[in-house]
Amino acid sequence: MRQIFLIRLTTPALLCCLFFLACKSNGKKGNNTIANSPRDFQQKISGDLKNTFAEASSQNGFMPDSTRLYQTLLSQKLYEQNNFEPFWCREEEWTKQGNSMLEFVQQARLNGLFPEDYHAQQILAIENRFGNDSLGKGDRRKVNLWSIADILITDAFVRAINEIKIGRLPNDSVSIRTDSVLSFEFIAEQLALIRQTGSMNEVIQKIEPHHPAYQLLKNALKKFIDSASFKEFAKVPQRGKNAAAFNKALQKRLYEEGFIASDSVVLDSVQLAVAVKKFQQKKGIAVDGKVGEGTLRMINLNDREKFVRIALSMDKYKLLPQQMPEKYVWVNLPAYKLELFENGKARVESNMICGKPMTRTPLLNSQISELITYPQWVPPPSIIQKEILPAVKKNPGYLARKGFSLINSKGEEVDPYSVDWTKYSKGIPYRVVQGSGDANSLGIMKFVFPNKYSVYLHDTNQRYLFGQSYRSLSHGCVRVQNWQALANYIIGEDKQNGGKAKVDSVANWLVKKQKRSIALKNKVPVYIRYITCEGSPNGINFYDDIYGEDRYLASKYFKDKL
Repeated sequence: MRQIFLIRLTTPALLCCLFFLACKSNGKKGNNTIANSPRDFQQKISGDLKNTFAEASSQNGFMPDSTRLYQTLLSQKLYEQNNFEPFWCREEEWTKQGNSMLEFVQQARLNGLFPEDYHAQQILAIENRFGNDSLGKGDRRKVNLWSIADILITDAFVRAINEIKIGRLPNDSVSIRTDSVLSFEFIAEQLALIRQTGSMNEVIQKIEPHHPAYQLLKNALKKFIDSASFKEFAKVPQRGKNAAAFNKALQKRLYEEGFIASDSVVLDSVQLAVAVKKFQQKKGIAVDGKVGEGTLRMINLNDREKFVRIALSMDKYKLLPQQMPEKYVWVNLPAYKLELFENGKARVESNMICGKPMTRTPLLNSQISELITYPQWVPPPSIIQKEILPAVKKNPGYLARKGFSLINSKGEEVDPYSVDWTKYSKGIPYRVVQGSGDANSLGIMKFVFPNKYSVYLHDTNQRYLFGQSYRSLSHGCVRVQNWQALANYIIGEDKQNGGKAKVDSVANWLVKKQKRSIALKNKVPVYIRYITCEGSPNGINFYDDIYGEDRYLASKYFKDKL
């Protein structure tokens, strides 16, 4: 693949290259003055724009300086509709919209974007040339530079509209946005808007996600960027058998960020633990002085990688529809958090427990259609095969100890000691059912929504686990700490089904420990997502990449940014 080397050039080298390009674009010798009036200047730029696009089209989108345009044909079509008049400059001056785009390109990170993707160095070099060079008005080289700058900014604008509106991630199994490719008409509408208003910010505000969490994350970006250090830190390996090498790397890393005063004097285990606690406290993770898997991942996460996480997270919101439902349940797995939103505000918040990395909670869209008090639990085939069958082969009494009953196809209970378990290696011809009660794994409330994974939201009989900081502990279902507030809100707002009166009935059933089903007239959408950073008034909170999803996405779609 042909490499775009210009971005990596230093500014002086870039200026020389652009100067060469400006001279090369017009091979005539003699007097360099080719435009004696503003009208001549505009005409010459128009001719230059047309010639440059003709060459770029014949070179697979590459301009003469090896800069590759993002969407050559689309940009060319925009110019064709404008009779190849420049969009961003007039009479050797930037227009209002041109200045707005210059500011956007240089501050692209404030939108979760990367300046190098928008020809930032090339545009800045040309801008510096205009300010520092002695080229006179109408000089052919200056005309060429203005046309190059105009093309680069148009290309940056087209790319920005695409990446702000739909992001850089492809549609996946849970994407519910309706557009994966933007039409020429849509791009042209946004170009007309910025030419009318002169403000790229107005265009961005119109097309970016309106999701509250997206806006919080974006609003916290400036504070992160202002304090970020994009330098490389030492990587700390897994402890393994070489404890000395691990401690040495750990001490160096803690020293680099100022958690210890020196890396030349070997610290003992107590001193290292104190420094690790300082690190954990600053990063907002569990403070125990131990370098477990979660702490190690955070230690090895630098600001450059964090910004890629931010970019990924912002793009994930772009996979959602522009307008979310009036009411919905939002589950963010890495944050171990559930929220019920109504009219853009969180009405219920709760800690939660999600699946282990080996039995991860799936991402999905569904609708809560039913609530069940004192539910039974029927383990899915995967749990039967991986956990229950191996355990019962060792001791059939395992089922009784866990409160499980074994039911045959006729609905009759079967004595597990009467079964020849050696005959089965995968599935079994029985249903395994855990009866309702306070000891049931689902607790005393279950929220049902259709999905192919057999997962749901529920209470738990292990409520003490909510006190842990690392809560990827389940078989895949989502355990909800504040289940009662969630249930009461959902049922209370279901006016056609009794509303507040039904809430009182449910409370009575719970007191009496009765198994009852509450079918919702107004189903509540539920979205289970995986977003590893969130904005807050105090800055950006980063969460552990518990399933390695962001590491995979970053390596696939942002590899050149790491």
